Amino acid sequence: MNAMFRHLIHGACVVTLISLFTAAVAQAADVPPGMRIGVRGEITGVSADVMKVHVNSGENVVINLTKDTKIRAVTLANIEDIKPGSYIGSAAVPQEDGTLKALEVHVFPPELAGSGDGHRPFDLVKGSSMTNGSVGDLVVSNGRVLTVNYKGGQQTILVPEDVPIVNLVPGDRSLLKVGVKIVTFVTQSADGTLTAQSVSAGKDGVTPPM
Repeated sequence: MNAMFRHLIHGACVVTLISLFTAAVAQAADVPPGMRIGVRGEITGVSADVMKVHVNSGENVVINLTKDTKIRAVTLANIEDIKPGSYIGSAAVPQEDGTLKALEVHVFPPELAGSGDGHRPFDLVKGSSMTNGSVGDLVVSNGRVLTVNYKGGQQTILVPEDVPIVNLVPGDRSLLKVGVKIVTFVTQSADGTLTAQSVSAGKDGVTPPM
């Protein structure tokens, strides 16, 4: 197993999210078929059933789209869009006191409440996690602190002022255009073919921060 591949699969868990990979790595025999992979980059080509993506690390990949691929739009938001009861997701890193410091926050619309509920490892940076849940308390005057509740647990998340906050809303294939920045989660078949399970596409020039 080469060094790049070891880097890709660090933090593998029930849902493994990988930020860097090449087409050759995706076809490697020791990548388990069905593994869920996170791809971040820019669309360079798109048709009815195929999307080409230039990955942030410099590689180019081809990803299949199906009728079941979920498309979501990513738009700019701010802390005032988050209220007690809002359903959010946040990639974050642990602090010394056991709380979390957000790397990004995305706000779900009411119809998507419950999506990915829970707290789990994430791949945005080394040691990061993803927490999806309902906001309990929101203290904007004291360092922008969120209490996020999910089934079986709770996390306290500090949201620094420079952390991006976005809305994540239902979208359609019209969002998928050359030049659009995306985060897509794909699975690979035994022959290395990549298929998108979901695509979050930046709208109006937004870069998805997840």
